[in-house]
Amino acid sequence: MYPAGPAWPKLRVLRAMWALLAVLLAPGRLWAKEDIQECIWHVVLIKFEAVGEEGRSDRFFDLEPLETLDSVFSLLVDAPTDQNEKYLGFPYYLKINYSCGGESSEAQVRKGHLTGLKPLVLVTFQSPVNFHRWKIEQLQIQMEGAPFRSKAEQCNAEEVCAMSWYTPMPIKNGSVVMYVDVSSNGLGPFIQNKRFHVNINGFLQKQQDNTLQFTVGNEIFNLIPRYFINVPSRPLWHTVDQTPVLILGGIPDEKSVLLTDTSFTDFFLVELNIDSCWVGSFYCPQASFTATIYDAIATESTLFIRQNQLVYYFTGTYVTLHESNQGSGSWVRVLANECIKKLCPVYAHSNGSEYVMALTTGKREGYVHFGTITDGRVSFELLPRQRSVCEGLQVMNCSIIWAVFIAGDYNLLLLVQMEDPTTRKYFQVVSYDLVSGFESSEPQEVLPCSPPVVVGNHLAILYTIPEFIPDARGLEFLMLLGTETHTTFLMVPKGMFYNQYSNLLYIWGNFLLQSYNYENFIYLADFPKEQSIKYLVNSFRGDMAIVTETEEIWYLLEGSYRMYKLFPSRGWEVHINLQVMHQSSVYTPNETMVTLFYEDTKLYQLVYLMKNQQGQLVKRHVPVEQLLMYQQLSNHYFFERQGSHLTLSFTNFCPFSVMRLRDLPNPQVYSRQERYQARPPRVVEPSGFHSENSLAVYQGLVYYLLCLHSEHHKVDAWRGPGLVRGGPYADPVHDSTWRWSNKKQDQDYYFYLASNSQSPGNVYIDMASYEKIYDLKADYELPERIFLDKGTSYVFSVFLRVGGQSLEFTPERVLTSEELKSTVDLGVVLADPGCIEAVVRQKFLINRNSVLFRVTLSDKRSCFDQGLSGHHLLETSMLLKVAGAVGHCFQNTHQGPRMQGNLMVPVLIGCPPGKRLAFDITYTLQYNRLQNKHYFDCVRVDPEMPCFLFRDVFYPFFLIQDLVTGDSGSFQGSYVLKVVGGGPTLDTIREYSEEEIYRFNSPLDKTHSLIWTTKNTTTTKDSAFNIMSHQSLGIEWLCLENSPCYDTIPHTIFAPEFFFKVLVSNRGVDKSTYCDYQLIFLLHIHGLPLSAKRAFFILMVSSSVFIGLVTLYIVFCLLLPVMVKAWNSLRWKINNIIMSESYYTYTSPSRNCSGTSETRSTVSSRVGSSDSSKVAEANQRAPEQTWKKKPLVT
Repeated sequence: MYPAGPAWPKLRVLRAMWALLAVLLAPGRLWAKEDIQECIWHVVLIKFEAVGEEGRSDRFFDLEPLETLDSVFSLLVDAPTDQNEKYLGFPYYLKINYSCGGESSEAQVRKGHLTGLKPLVLVTFQSPVNFHRWKIEQLQIQMEGAPFRSKAEQCNAEEVCAMSWYTPMPIKNGSVVMYVDVSSNGLGPFIQNKRFHVNINGFLQKQQDNTLQFTVGNEIFNLIPRYFINVPSRPLWHTVDQTPVLILGGIPDEKSVLLTDTSFTDFFLVELNIDSCWVGSFYCPQASFTATIYDAIATESTLFIRQNQLVYYFTGTYVTLHESNQGSGSWVRVLANECIKKLCPVYAHSNGSEYVMALTTGKREGYVHFGTITDGRVSFELLPRQRSVCEGLQVMNCSIIWAVFIAGDYNLLLLVQMEDPTTRKYFQVVSYDLVSGFESSEPQEVLPCSPPVVVGNHLAILYTIPEFIPDARGLEFLMLLGTETHTTFLMVPKGMFYNQYSNLLYIWGNFLLQSYNYENFIYLADFPKEQSIKYLVNSFRGDMAIVTETEEIWYLLEGSYRMYKLFPSRGWEVHINLQVMHQSSVYTPNETMVTLFYEDTKLYQLVYLMKNQQGQLVKRHVPVEQLLMYQQLSNHYFFERQGSHLTLSFTNFCPFSVMRLRDLPNPQVYSRQERYQARPPRVVEPSGFHSENSLAVYQGLVYYLLCLHSEHHKVDAWRGPGLVRGGPYADPVHDSTWRWSNKKQDQDYYFYLASNSQSPGNVYIDMASYEKIYDLKADYELPERIFLDKGTSYVFSVFLRVGGQSLEFTPERVLTSEELKSTVDLGVVLADPGCIEAVVRQKFLINRNSVLFRVTLSDKRSCFDQGLSGHHLLETSMLLKVAGAVGHCFQNTHQGPRMQGNLMVPVLIGCPPGKRLAFDITYTLQYNRLQNKHYFDCVRVDPEMPCFLFRDVFYPFFLIQDLVTGDSGSFQGSYVLKVVGGGPTLDTIREYSEEEIYRFNSPLDKTHSLIWTTKNTTTTKDSAFNIMSHQSLGIEWLCLENSPCYDTIPHTIFAPEFFFKVLVSNRGVDKSTYCDYQLIFLLHIHGLPLSAKRAFFILMVSSSVFIGLVTLYIVFCLLLPVMVKAWNSLRWKINNIIMSESYYTYTSPSRNCSGTSETRSTVSSRVGSSDSSKVAEANQRAPEQTWKKKPLVT
């Protein structure tokens, strides 16, 4: 039996009284709390269509946005919404209520609502692993719960029977881990803040009946006691802070695992769909077959398991991570021809990937399979690449016991067991460099304090572990120099652990060694050599718990050397007795610890309880501070006689009574935390309860707010300023919501409608409720992490007061400065003192018996080159230690005691997330107009992309925009400007090759291909490119004959235009920042000159055409009178011919008639001849009259 707590002792009255006295009378005791009901928040996830339903909880599975909100937003005519915008919503709500001890939850929630209580929900999105695909950002959104009546079947109340608060559950691309912090607005009952893990489960699939089923196996609903009773606990391995689904194996003789997406707030027992085959052979030393899953590791999207000597992995379906449905259909077996004896976890991700290591045995003994997981794709590499570790160390028999990957140095640390025929077994720590190799040399003897010895094949022996456990002679720790004496107990190492923040390496077995440089080790003597460590649990915030083979729990604060036994201990007995008095349901006499893990710097147990023959698996908090306090009080008390009676007194070993942090700067500058605020729309209904439509409006507004944030963070090189949010051209207002906020000009009208109950849809949207918060204040504690750019500093103060704990109202003695100096002292431990430095200045406040320490943490400008925003940051840490405070100083809070005197903060050195370079188009236009005395825009004005004239000198300016704090200032550093693409139109822009980029931009070019030049003489080290700055003399456009902009053919009558694709980068030339700023934007240049040949050709053609037209005009003017006269003459002749023909046609038929007719014909002919003679005379006069009048008669 492996109990998580001792067997219940018989409740002796004396021991119980001692426990009560220890708690009630100690100077460092817990507060005498007021009679306040303990209330706790409850949060469940429900689907969009299930709002108002009681007793329902859904899994976080559907990720597609809802497109059913148009009907709701179409009603909001007179509201600050865009009717042309398509509003979407999230598929889930968070349902929030609370309960207090002994009273029904419904009554409590109604009471809280009537007294003004509103839950405040802060959703924090965890940044993804792959920063190459997704932008690194620390994003939060704060919402307020909207009250909603539950859809109760029977309710006799006039207003409400049951109710809850609802907020949208937002989803962000690239994030699968989300933290939900619920707090009170300060009204109503006192409810402690609580954090919930709401993670996306990518290992579910929807069936035809709309039920959810696991893709990794079949869920088992019966927790059989034999799965947990008498079963040793096992470690919970996963990528820290990045894993949405945790997996825990170790269930005997079953291929089943515990799976959770809420950090074991709830969980599932799943039988895995694996083949369970066993490939035993002469080179796979497998003693027996079992179905037990021995090793289980969870990463961001992939699960790994080891059964016997087989390794499987399963990739979940995460559309928000991979942008495609590429999850595994079944478990994939890897390393099929290998014998795997152990999986080793890598707790930290790096370079956009996660890692896992598989140790081999049998024919591949001495090798490590190094696995890399990127976007769910798994690949393994056999290391060492050339020969095994045994061959590299030139030993016959060796075995790799453990492996640790150090991402910062990109090497492996291997714990290797050697077997020499002439000596006993011995162990060495060997380093394998994954990048560079070393010269081969013969292996040498390595003493514990000797420098590393390079043995070739990229291997180096760092440390040889002593054969026997050192004799500490009563000391808490011992520096191993090779000269110490030893006991007769053999040192049997079993594993290693590395903390990337503190740079501490631990080697553990039946001892515990720690080292800051992997070469010099310190032996921690408090751990008993009779015990053996089974696994370590680290919070990566300075706390570490140790579990032994006998299920003992030990505690160690990093940076100190004192170890504390938490279980079993006298402090645990006191805690158990108090839990019996409180009738706690999570402590029973018969219990078994399943695993131990840290969550949000707090230590938790997963415990299997047996109560009344019923088994239950629960997650419970391990109160480390309370156990240490109980243990201190029970060990350091004495009786003091006052008069005729004895009084119980306690010794206080804490050197101070009060510790506070002061002068803390605004946290967002250093924590890089972006926060939005989104309150629910107000409803016109007098009771204040929301409807389904108003909640849908809330969904759409939160979705739209996050869309504005996403668009503002994007960089689009193909558009200009103005309408493109977050493009390379700087916005007029540096805020993602400024365009939406423009509707604030009508907010008085909207408020008027709401005041008169005339708001459309009975919903009033207050624009001030949807904004980005830039002025968060420090909450009297250090930020969760500190980002430092080049040369930046973080400054704060630590206030320590001495004395002042006495219950008696007696004057306090004023201490001198020397007494204060000898009483309290503050130290700072830096994990990388070569990269950061700390300066501490103390000021004595004599009249207050206090000391004020001014701490300045600064970057030393030496350990980082340049990188993109949020990429490849150097991880280190700062530890504040008050001398003598470890295990002795506690602060009493409403949440219980909290340890004081030790503060560990991760420090990330490099380019902080949320910074970018933008083209300052506004100031560029102003300065160019001032310097060139004019500004000519294009004929066709584009407000999104202003033009610049070719013949003018171009003066570009850039901004550094801080998306976290909202600051925006001129870029004062140096940069290199290159034209990397271009074309005469937007549709014909092409990318230039590297060779073309050199020819078009380098001042060393001899091919007459330069596009531009400058009068600056500063160049890069190889003189290949010019170095520009905000003080540069400007750019002169050249477009020489071999450049792409030379001889641009105009498509209109206006001068030619050209679009340049410009790259601006400060990499390698700017010494003022760690940020590698890269900006690509389009520059529109007009008025380009033509080439000489084309200009001469156009001149000749134009001149020829002009001369021809002039000649033609002159000829036309000279020949016009002659042509008119000839035309008139010709026309006269044609008229005569026509008249004569018509006369003869009239007279010819009369010749065949009678005499009478003949006589008449003669008379007629005479008359006709006389008439024709008159016509002829008239025709002769006609030309003269025509010339005089110049009519054209037809």
